Amino acid sequence: MMVTALYCAVDDFMKKFDLQWKKTLLTNTSNRRGPDCSMSDAEMMTIVILFHQSNYRTFKLFYQQYVPSLLSKEFPKRVSYSRFVFLMKGLFVPLFAFLHHHRGAVTGISYIDSTKIQVCHNKRISRNKVFKNLAKRGKTTAGWFFGFKLHLIVNDRGEILAFQLSQGNVSDVSMLELLSKDISGKLYGDKGYISSEIAKKLLDKGVELFTSLRENMKNKLMHIVDKVYLRKRSIIETINDQLKNISQIEHTRHRSPANFLINLLSGLIAYQFKEKKPSINLDCLEKTMLKVA
Repeated sequence: MMVTALYCAVDDFMKKFDLQWKKTLLTNTSNRRGPDCSMSDAEMMTIVILFHQSNYRTFKLFYQQYVPSLLSKEFPKRVSYSRFVFLMKGLFVPLFAFLHHHRGAVTGISYIDSTKIQVCHNKRISRNKVFKNLAKRGKTTAGWFFGFKLHLIVNDRGEILAFQLSQGNVSDVSMLELLSKDISGKLYGDKGYISSEIAKKLLDKGVELFTSLRENMKNKLMHIVDKVYLRKRSIIETINDQLKNISQIEHTRHRSPANFLINLLSGLIAYQFKEKKPSINLDCLEKTMLKVA
């Protein structure tokens, strides 16, 4: 996405958001440190989102090399890197609201999954102080990790509908009701979301849950349409892969929990603004099966 188009989208949102947000802020500013920032929140938000759309692996290099050399006209009043990192913590609420404002449309076909967000190597868990008492040990099919879990629901067009961050030891099924509260239609997930009790609750709210079966479970009747869409569950696994390897929501260089959250939110926004996202593609046989059904 072009820099100008992204900035306009952020700036238009912030003009409306600031009017509501300032009404809820405390009027006492006696504890504020340092002079007022020469950069607006919209400019800072645009930069952190652009980083996740770039090929840079570290934000420091991106801010100190790419921004001054290629974006000097767009951001003439940029502050020093250390000042920017300090001020960046104040972007959490605007970024969260901006992501929520640009969430995808509920199409009636949704997919749910979780992915690990590792914050340090397993050998350095005892020495990690940044996420002490915050991150927890969890286990996936790839093994143990120390960090958090990102729970996502996406539609068949690859757009993010809902997300939630939890500690690494939280089970996937425990987040199901919370994530799907604004979802309707059919929801497809893996074996980790098997729960007859929760499935009944969701059905009462207009959400029909479909999951793959464990090896020790008896096969159950499922409509051919649902079998086809359940097979396409790899769409959300592809999205998780892109979030980590392209949007860079996972790395082990965080210096504070606040900047970890900023990195996560801006990465999700960068993905949401991608022009080409993973989507459901049906082959000729599958289309024929759906027509017959």
